[in-house]
Amino acid sequence: MPLKHLMTDVFTKAKRSEVMSRIRGSGNKGTELALAKLFRKHGVTGWRRNQPLFGKPDFTFRRQRIIVFVDGCFWHGCPKHCSMPANNRGFWENKLTANKERDRLVTQTLRKQGWRVIRVWEHDLAVNDALTLKLGRIFETLKTTEK
Repeated sequence: MPLKHLMTDVFTKAKRSEVMSRIRGSGNKGTELALAKLFRKHGVTGWRRNQPLFGKPDFTFRRQRIIVFVDGCFWHGCPKHCSMPANNRGFWENKLTANKERDRLVTQTLRKQGWRVIRVWEHDLAVNDALTLKLGRIFETLKTTEK
C-alpha cells in the first residue's frame, strides 16, 4: 500500500492569508460565456462586455440602457445553491454578506442612473425552464426599449 504524502503549507497562517487576499477574481467567465453564446444563438445583438460602469456589469446594452449581471451561486449567496464552507465559517459568512450588500448597492446605484438591471443566477444557465424565463425577460425588455 503506497504512503500518502501530506503537503504542509510553507507559509504561516498569517502569511497565507496575506497571499490569498491579493488574489483578485476576474468574474465567472464560464457562465458569462454561456450567456454570450445564448445571446448569439437567439440573435440578441447590441451587447458589450467589460464596459467601464459602476459594478462592472457582465453585459451592457447601452442603447437600451440595460445591464445584465451573471451572479455565481457561491460568491453571490444563492439561496438555493450556496453552501457555506465548514472551515473559517465566520469569515465566509461575513464575505458573502458583504457581497450581497454590494450587489444591492450596485443595483440601486445603476437604477438611479437610469439603467434597467437584470441579474441571472449561474444555475439559471443550467436549467432550461428558468433560463427561458430569464431570457424571455431580457428579450421583452429589449423589445420594449426599441420602440
